[in-house]
Amino acid sequence: MPERTVFFVSDGTGITAETFGNSILAQFEGKPRHVRRPFIDSVDKALAVVSEINEVALREGKRPIVFITLVNDEVRDIVTGGQTQALVLDMFRTFVEPLEQEFGVKSSHRIGRFPDVSASREYHDRIEAINFSLAHDDGQSARNLAAADVILLGVSRSGKTPTSLYLAMQHGIKAANYPLIPEDFERGRLPSVLAPYRKKCFGLTIDPARLTQIRHERRPGSRYAALDNCRYEVSEAEAMMRREGISWLSSTHKSIEEIATTILRDLRPDRLVY
Repeated sequence: MPERTVFFVSDGTGITAETFGNSILAQFEGKPRHVRRPFIDSVDKALAVVSEINEVALREGKRPIVFITLVNDEVRDIVTGGQTQALVLDMFRTFVEPLEQEFGVKSSHRIGRFPDVSASREYHDRIEAINFSLAHDDGQSARNLAAADVILLGVSRSGKTPTSLYLAMQHGIKAANYPLIPEDFERGRLPSVLAPYRKKCFGLTIDPARLTQIRHERRPGSRYAALDNCRYEVSEAEAMMRREGISWLSSTHKSIEEIATTILRDLRPDRLVY
C-alpha cells in the first residue's frame, strides 16, 4: 500500500471520488500516495491523465488504483479503456446505472454537485452557517446565540474550532464554540451567557497528555502547556459538564467526522434525515 498511487479523477471537483475512495482505502493498512485530478471534462484532458497514470504504473512497477466520477461517456471510455494501466473503479457505472434500471428513469448525468449555486438553498444555508461559526469562534461573540444550532464547550485546543467549521461546511449547522477557562472553574458554574442555552451545548474533552503536546506546539514551555495545568483544566471541565448535564466526548482518538456525527445524533437528529 505505501508504494501504490491512488488517483481520484473527476469532471468536477473530485471531492466525491476522493471521499468515497478514502472510505474504502481506510479498510486497508498503509497510506498510499494520493493524486486528485479534477475537471477532466474533455478528450484531451482524459488522454493526458491516462498518460500520467501509465507513467506512474511504469515507474512504480504496480498498477495505480483509480477512482473516477466521470459523466461524459467519451471521456469516461478513454479512462476506463484498455490503454489505462490501472485498476479503474467507476462510481457511476457501479451505482448510477443500476439505480437507473431500478428506478426506470435516466439520471441527469450532471457534472458536479452544484450546477447553479445561486439557486441552491442548501448552499446558501451552508455559507450562512460558516459565517455564523466564524463570528462565534472561541467565544468572540455572545450575540445571537439563540440562533445557534449547537454550542461547543471545552478547554482551549480540544478541537472546538475545526468541529464547528466542519458542522457548518458539511451540514449547514450554525455552531458556536466557547472556551472554558480557569475563571469558569473557580466560579464552579457554566458561563452566564451560556446558561439560557444549556440544551444546545455539547462538550469536547481531550486526554491531558495529548493536550499538553498540542499546547507546547503553540506556546512551548508555558504554564498554559504544562501537564499538571492541562490535567487540572480537563478534570474541571469534565466535572462542570457532568454537573450541568451536558453531553460530552473525548476528541483524543476521534476524527472530526466522528465527532460531528455524534453531535448531530445527540442534538440535531433531524439533520441526519433529509
